[in-house]
Amino acid sequence: MSSVFRNEQQTKYLELLSEKFPTCQAVYTEVINLEAILNLPKATEHFISDVHGDSQQFDHIINNCSGVIRERVKAVFRHKLTAGEQAELCTLIYYPDEKLKRVKSNHQDTPTWYRTSLMQLIELARFLSDAYTRSKVRKAMPVAYAYIIDELLHASGGAQTDRHVYHERIVESILETGSVCDFIRSLSALIKRLAVDHLHVVGDIYDRGPHGDAIMDRLMAYHSLDIQWGNHDICWMGAAAGSEACIATVVRNAIHYDTLNILEGSYGITLRELALFAEETYKKGDVLSPAEKAISVIMFKLHGRLIMRHPEFDMANRLLLERIDLSHGEHGKVNINGKDYDLTTKDLPTLDHDHPYELTPAERHVMDSLVDSFTNSRRLQRHVTFLYEQGSMYLAYNGNLLFHGCIPMREDGSFRPVRMGENRHLAGRAYLDACDRLARRAWHERSEGLLDWMWYLWCGLSSPLSGRNIKTFERTFVADKSTWVEEQDPYFDLTNRPEVCDHVLAEFGLYGPGCHIINGHTPVASSNGESPIRGGGKRLVIDGGFCRAYHSKTGIAGYTLIVDAHGMRIKAHRPYDAIGDVVADRGDIYSDDDQLEVNPRPYMVADTDTGAHIRKQIDELTALLDAYRSGELPERGKTA
Repeated sequence: MSSVFRNEQQTKYLELLSEKFPTCQAVYTEVINLEAILNLPKATEHFISDVHGDSQQFDHIINNCSGVIRERVKAVFRHKLTAGEQAELCTLIYYPDEKLKRVKSNHQDTPTWYRTSLMQLIELARFLSDAYTRSKVRKAMPVAYAYIIDELLHASGGAQTDRHVYHERIVESILETGSVCDFIRSLSALIKRLAVDHLHVVGDIYDRGPHGDAIMDRLMAYHSLDIQWGNHDICWMGAAAGSEACIATVVRNAIHYDTLNILEGSYGITLRELALFAEETYKKGDVLSPAEKAISVIMFKLHGRLIMRHPEFDMANRLLLERIDLSHGEHGKVNINGKDYDLTTKDLPTLDHDHPYELTPAERHVMDSLVDSFTNSRRLQRHVTFLYEQGSMYLAYNGNLLFHGCIPMREDGSFRPVRMGENRHLAGRAYLDACDRLARRAWHERSEGLLDWMWYLWCGLSSPLSGRNIKTFERTFVADKSTWVEEQDPYFDLTNRPEVCDHVLAEFGLYGPGCHIINGHTPVASSNGESPIRGGGKRLVIDGGFCRAYHSKTGIAGYTLIVDAHGMRIKAHRPYDAIGDVVADRGDIYSDDDQLEVNPRPYMVADTDTGAHIRKQIDELTALLDAYRSGELPERGKTA
């Protein structure tokens, strides 16, 4: 912008910018660098959702980058290596420690094997590094070997040049010094780092599987990612902040899915008081274990008290403890929507018909112990802090709208206003923004009302993370499975129509044929012919059921999504065995590729959100250059 039209605020900004770029030469250098970056290929994005604590499946998907590593190995070595040799190389990249141990135990660890493997890894890393600036590649290298790896990646292709001899000597020195295994590990890590530039986790890291904590550790070490909270994540976040309703829910889920080790072993949360209370209070050999029955009753009491505190949640139909009649017949009954249903158990000694939602003194003692454990678990607090730092309710990124569940809608496709206070109703993007702010305030303020909202975000029909009328009570205490059916928000059916998807995208400022909604939350029953591609390709559902408990329903080991310079591909993954079997048999999670979109030309950085940001930087630098040339600002690096 010409200095004639520049306002005081813009001039002030240029003065600050001049501290970083004090001369015309510094500005020239940065502009040239930024212009070059705009013309690099768009880096690969990896989308994953609903991992649900299955760290083994998660680790392999991250290690093989949803098949990207295998694709790149094939592209580089299709005319040099057989399919079996390519699989061996992939296994070495995925699991270098395990593969190196196996090579040694099989007495295959010859200088020739090490030299060949090292050169193949260098060639693949060199191929992948072409998509990045040399500076970014160098930053991705392990510090200890950065100089040597940088030299090897930029080796001469000529076999007789002095430079080639120099690089050959580096490789021989690596072998002679005994550091070859370290170099193989470092190159394998670099290849995985370069294969995927950014990871999107579209919710539900926790529950059902046993090792949500291990997944969090892996995510915290990942080079670049974002997280869109899922309803299971928000429940753990509420529990870590001290919500009794969320804590009881997390504990009940861990008992129900037999994943107690994540609480006791991983997070140091003691369940001793609960176990003692359950053993003293409930019968053994019933349809539910004493521990699950004890925490379930406590949980439903806490849920009921919370619902009564918040009429705006419109959940009075979930107040079911008061509708239980234990004197009725052999099993007892509960009245749901005007109809009586048999209970699965009558062993409910702490249920007071006149005060069904009051905790007994013993139940109160159990909850006080659990609240203390959850809020004082340092590891859990670190993991949840990371979820807040890297996570959000939704994200608009490179033309794609990412959120876990739904946007509450009316049957006509309009956004349904949701009551959030005495006289406040919000819909669409404004509602999700308010939910995001509310969740962050709950973590910092930890007031009862805000923590209650964390529970609602876990399971409320109008929660954008749930969108379902969750029937935990019926699944726990009612045998008739017709009561288990969970009503869901109209969003899930309406977004099978392209025009509704366009309406949702427009609400978040996204327009055009290249824009998509990317959700998780809803397992895709591939075995029944369901497709993850909805709304004429406008909406993609990448929850295929990572957790092994879902495999019988979905028929696969999960969906993921890859977006790169050439287009967009849905990956349907088949189940795989334990890591030891993978290494032994050169196994993999093999994927069925569904090429959703092919770009008419390879996309560059200039076509991305990063490109838009870079162009803005170039405009600002050009304005600074104009200010230097016009004399409006002096060049700081020059003396008078």
